[in-house]
Amino acid sequence: MHTPRKIDVLIPAFNEENGVGEVIRELPPGRVREVIVINNASTDDTERIARQAGATVLREPVPGYGRACLKGIDYLRQSATPPDIVVFLDADHSDYPEELPRLVQPIIEGTADLVIGSRALGQKENGSMTPQQIFGNWLATRLMRLLYGVRFTDLGPFRAIRYEVLLALDMQDKTYGWTVEMQVKAAKQGRRCVEVPVRYRKRIGFSKISGTVKGTVLAGYKIMTTLFKYR
Repeated sequence: MHTPRKIDVLIPAFNEENGVGEVIRELPPGRVREVIVINNASTDDTERIARQAGATVLREPVPGYGRACLKGIDYLRQSATPPDIVVFLDADHSDYPEELPRLVQPIIEGTADLVIGSRALGQKENGSMTPQQIFGNWLATRLMRLLYGVRFTDLGPFRAIRYEVLLALDMQDKTYGWTVEMQVKAAKQGRRCVEVPVRYRKRIGFSKISGTVKGTVLAGYKIMTTLFKYR
């Protein structure tokens, strides 16, 4: 059986000049083929710092987490040699990039198509997630179980997926519903989904979503509507 080894990392980034360089540098040496940072309408030094840290930088001028991820996927489609595994990782240094081998191992072993890094199963630093984030994850994963019969404990952004499966999911969401869409579609297609515990810490800088009332409400609404959209 072919053992996938080509791993590319997609990092959406909106004004993450203080964290993106640390994230890139902490990825395990020799495990990643290419790191692609998608500069999502940043007005700070995110792009320059990402390039200095060795990443390929793409530009997505229209704000939206899903838009940034889709830009990264379009880039991978154009590669002469596509990856075997795609890892998604945030640029705010809240995850531990050095845990990437743990995330991709089930795919390499041939036992999973999608691996979610679960903060609920791992160790969270006090204050790393707001109460509304914790409740939102709990509610969304419970609804996923009721509606789609799939067991998840988190919508964590740190995740790995087989490239062919990622393309087959035909991802569409351009904003906050991206992670939910991926998990729901994977469940509906009968993909092998597993979770591995990951650590989580306070992010560097200010959250543009959970750090504001507007962002929290919009994200919550989009997650809920996405959950029912594919029923």
